[in-house]
Amino acid sequence: MDYLSTLNPAQRDAVLHTEGATMVIAGAGSGKTRVLTYRIAHMIKNGVDPFNILALTFTNKAAKEMKERISQIIGGSEAKNISMGTFHSVFARILRHHSDKLGYPSNFTIYDTQDSRSLLKTIIKELRLDDKMYKPNLISGRISSAKNNLISAAAYEANTEIVAEDRMSGKPRLFEVYRLYEKRCFMAGAMDFDDLLFKTNILLRDHPDVLHYYQHKFKYILVDEYQDTNYSQYLIVKKLAAVFNNICVVGDDAQSIYSFRGANIENILNFKNDYKDHRIFKLEQNYRSTKTIVNAANSVIAKNKDQIQKTVWTDNNEGNKIKVLRSLTDNEEGKAISNMIFETKNLEQAANSDFAILYRTNAQSRSFEESLRKLNLPYKIYGGLSFYQRKEIKDLLAYFRLTANPTDEEALKRVINYPKRGIGKTTIEKIIIAAVEHETSLWEIITNLPKFNVGISSTAKQKINAFVTSINSYAVQLEKLDAYSLAEHIAKNSGILRDLYEDKSPEGVSRHENIQALLSGIKEFVESTDENETAYLSDFMVDVALLTDADQDTEEDKDKITLMTIHASKGLEFPYVYIVGLEENLFPSQLALNSRTELEEERRLFYVAITRAEKQATLSYATSRFRWGNIVTSEPSRFIEEIDNEHLELLNIPGGRSLGGGRSMNQVNMERKIGSKKQPLFSERRKLTPVNQAKPKKATKGVTANNLDLKVGNNVIHERFGKGKVVGLDGNPPSKATVFFPKAGNKQLLLKFAKLEIVD
Repeated sequence: MDYLSTLNPAQRDAVLHTEGATMVIAGAGSGKTRVLTYRIAHMIKNGVDPFNILALTFTNKAAKEMKERISQIIGGSEAKNISMGTFHSVFARILRHHSDKLGYPSNFTIYDTQDSRSLLKTIIKELRLDDKMYKPNLISGRISSAKNNLISAAAYEANTEIVAEDRMSGKPRLFEVYRLYEKRCFMAGAMDFDDLLFKTNILLRDHPDVLHYYQHKFKYILVDEYQDTNYSQYLIVKKLAAVFNNICVVGDDAQSIYSFRGANIENILNFKNDYKDHRIFKLEQNYRSTKTIVNAANSVIAKNKDQIQKTVWTDNNEGNKIKVLRSLTDNEEGKAISNMIFETKNLEQAANSDFAILYRTNAQSRSFEESLRKLNLPYKIYGGLSFYQRKEIKDLLAYFRLTANPTDEEALKRVINYPKRGIGKTTIEKIIIAAVEHETSLWEIITNLPKFNVGISSTAKQKINAFVTSINSYAVQLEKLDAYSLAEHIAKNSGILRDLYEDKSPEGVSRHENIQALLSGIKEFVESTDENETAYLSDFMVDVALLTDADQDTEEDKDKITLMTIHASKGLEFPYVYIVGLEENLFPSQLALNSRTELEEERRLFYVAITRAEKQATLSYATSRFRWGNIVTSEPSRFIEEIDNEHLELLNIPGGRSLGGGRSMNQVNMERKIGSKKQPLFSERRKLTPVNQAKPKKATKGVTANNLDLKVGNNVIHERFGKGKVVGLDGNPPSKATVFFPKAGNKQLLLKFAKLEIVD
């Protein structure tokens, strides 16, 4: 296959330059996956041993597709020898090979978010802390941030600045929670997601022989989405590449949107400082979107100061203008977008999967779900409850986990009395207390009940002994039976299949079907493994623990409208994209208006959203929205204003009725006079809200005693628009005022929310 002939000059140059430090700046839709794939294939064709290649991708699904494509190019099965996958999946496997060096069993459990928070909840309760102050999700985020910055529990406690921060925030004992969490995970033979990178750094730091081995094994390293790497990932890559310096990073600083997960844009911006003898290649031709979409996205991202300069362009057709939809309420927005999808679907004969609704926060999905259901349009929400998070699936997986690693505390607590076997809550609490007092695992307690004198009845002891015997009988089969045979055996003998089968309610039938679907998936896993290898249950559990939403598409989800947050849409593309809730304090988020750095990340997030669209992008905002139990007035996002007017077309839907036909933006005076002279982003028209003010205060009627005091001609001050003059009043007593602001023009304001102060 002449793969090089399918590349443009910039792509070809990036593929051919295989030695030394290389950075490929890949604009949206510029074919970076093709470049990565062909670069690896080209290296193998020119004598590089696949065993010497490490390729780190954004999802396991992407890695699988790339391997298949490489196999087609080079032939044979050599592609299987490449170490390829996400950071977490690749280094989880490396950790299993060297787990003894860190004091972990080779079959250590990988805790998901739910497991971690459950353990934190237990610890917070044991320490008798206020769970309203020590919220498990907040504590989890704090610990995650520490691990991503390679701060252990001991280092955390010794850092006076960090401890002082916690004290000021009302969590003076957070270091104790972290210390106990770290200890309990270790005792349970478990690592959370952050540990997979944290422990890899420890392994490479404390064991020079291991570092030397992998430095010489991975002579060529490729990293996708480098702009989204955190400090922990950055250090791993830097250490591994230190000997040969054959490192190729691919990414786009304009799409760096994961700082809340610890991602550091400085990693890509400072690549040239880390590797002095480097080459930079820029992929600037967009193959995905129309000229209008590309140019609109360029006009927005140009406002960012911290970026690597590039000019994204396309040879695609001009395309339609970007539609801007103005609705009165968020419910009306949901109806309007759903109607637009319905009409476009019929007019263009488009599939449901051609459409995506993107929003800033998951809470925004409600109005769209309701409206889509009424029109009988099928949809899927990404980031909702995944298949592997359903209770019945988690229950059976807990049995699998316990079989592989009996010290897994969370798995044991989950199934010791499921299906019900008469081991009550009081008995379980006594076991937990005994484990804490003796600083040992729950499994150690229940397998040695006479030794620890737990203080439970003889009947309870018999039932616990029967449970232990069952788990031990499964463990004996771990390396004798393949994954499917053992999984089916556990599902039947544990009583889970019987328990669900006896529940004839629609929910019970559905849960039983889900278990069957899981078993079918395990059978497929076994059958897809090489003939010369046996796929064991522990291998399947590694794969499941590292799945992301992007890896979990099922056949039934293939033709559905996609609803997702913009963060989740990264790397995807759709013919028709609707970016909704484009309002100040929602997008950009109220929490991102305290610094230029935060605002620039929000702008990059908007850039990612608009560049998901291939044919048509629609921007939508509501002038009022129901938030935190109150109706709040909204103004359009500054990001709409930042798009050059020539690319926009306004659709106005007063009272929920479409006017039909679009009007050019220059014919319409939008909320912020889009189409006239640009206004500064800040100045007196906007006050920045402190980051710790999560919810706006309930709106009041303003500083005036009552609205009877307000008269036409009054000079007033508005907290966002500054000084203005009342030019009109509606209602008796007035409920609405038209105010002229020198910097913002005429504004119609609901007095209930406007907080106007008379300054006459």
